[in-house]
Amino acid sequence: MYLTGEAKDGFVVVPVELSDLLDRPLVASLATERPDGTLQCNPMWFSFDGTAIKMSHTSTRQKIRNWAANASVSLCITDPENTFRYVEVRGLVTSLESDLDARFHRELRTRYGMDATNVPDAADRVVVTVRVTYIGGREMADQTKALDTGDDLHQPCQE
Repeated sequence: MYLTGEAKDGFVVVPVELSDLLDRPLVASLATERPDGTLQCNPMWFSFDGTAIKMSHTSTRQKIRNWAANASVSLCITDPENTFRYVEVRGLVTSLESDLDARFHRELRTRYGMDATNVPDAADRVVVTVRVTYIGGREMADQTKALDTGDDLHQPCQE
């Protein structure tokens, strides 16, 4: 079943069936458009506060230049237990703020179970804020389980 979030009070409401995908420390595939029009997609850590996606990045990478040309982004977060279940979040980068002492990046490292004490690129870290404009996704039964058809042709071989 395909689900979409509804706008409420200027914000997009996450379908309850998909909200855990934004709450759990899962890796998002983040797509941006490069200045030459080609797409770039990379895995990213994120946090979601109910209204905005926040990510950590360094000010020296290509994505920063991508956002200068086009602030549009799309993130896809897939359920690792059922890869037919996912949420897509679309939005616009609304701010790139210096991450003093990599404070936010350290929060993400802790959220994702990583050591937060050593951040070699702390001086270059920025907090990327994305205003959510669309949320949609699929809530499907586990497609990986074998079908029980009741006939011997679809049963595992017996030795």
